[in-house]
Amino acid sequence: MLGVPVLIALAGPLLAGSVQSAAAPLQPPGADFPLGTDVLGRDVLALALSGGASIVALTGASLLLSYLVGVPLALLVANRWADGVLVRVLDFLLALPGLLVLMVLAAAGWRGAVTLALAIALLQLPAVVRLVRSAALAPGCRAAVEAMTMQGEPWWRIHLGYVGRCALGPVLVDAGTRLSLVLYLLASANFLGLGLAPSASDWAVLVERNKEALFLQPLAVLVPAGLLVSLCTGINLLLDHALARRDEV
Repeated sequence: MLGVPVLIALAGPLLAGSVQSAAAPLQPPGADFPLGTDVLGRDVLALALSGGASIVALTGASLLLSYLVGVPLALLVANRWADGVLVRVLDFLLALPGLLVLMVLAAAGWRGAVTLALAIALLQLPAVVRLVRSAALAPGCRAAVEAMTMQGEPWWRIHLGYVGRCALGPVLVDAGTRLSLVLYLLASANFLGLGLAPSASDWAVLVERNKEALFLQPLAVLVPAGLLVSLCTGINLLLDHALARRDEV
């Protein structure tokens, strides 16, 4: 389930034909267009082949950035004087509705793929830090940290090494579930005009653009939506398998 959307995202743009309007809108599947056309008269097959690269890149960049910043930050401040200050700041950020933040950015003229990735990463940061902080403050983890401290272990080995390994399992599980939320925010942001253009061939944009024509040309919605669902499900199954193998070891 993961291999198909990832393969399409990587190799699809090389195989896709033109994604410009070439026929009447919402045509059913036929010889010229195997999956029909969308609301703009574009070939749905070509759109599906070319629309995965942007959504995979933006989702991966947003998730990776939020964890690259959130995990070390949570590990470094856990049980320290800055812990309380960080929690208060995160509580404020966590209370901000994600869609409202994206709407404000769109109204202020902050657009583009880079802005979109940074904004979504910032919105995910409070939850990531709280998750890792909870793992770092678990009773079993605290006892081990106290023992390692009494043995004279350096702080980086304790917090970034041992505590980081303890938090790896929750982080992997959270990443799989958070992927769906990031995809939802990306689709919503593209609909609001923050990020990719409404005419882009991105899978999330295609679902939003063609949703009103679901019963007239269902493939224009079901194909990109199915690829997104397959991507989310495949990543979650892969992470579950990796965690099971890790527990066996």
